[in-house]
Amino acid sequence: MEKQTRTKDIKLIPIGNSKGIRLPKKILRKYGFSESVVLEEKEDGVLLHRKEDKKLTWEETFKSMSEEKENWNDFDVTLMDGLEEENLDS
Repeated sequence: MEKQTRTKDIKLIPIGNSKGIRLPKKILRKYGFSESVVLEEKEDGVLLHRKEDKKLTWEETFKSMSEEKENWNDFDVTLMDGLEEENLDS
């Protein structure tokens, strides 16, 4: 099955010293565009797509942290730094 490509003629509008486009509300809703879009330059034109808020899974977070090679030797000292004198029972 072949994807159907739709085209629409959209006029450029002046915005200060630049030009811009207006996207129809139906298109904004269909593709989830809100405050900003990502513009990707291609050889034959530009591609607009929504900005993905990539959230890491716990597994991806753990893997990323393990690759950092951080030195945690002083962690125990820093963890209680100043807290051992506080009365935390009240």
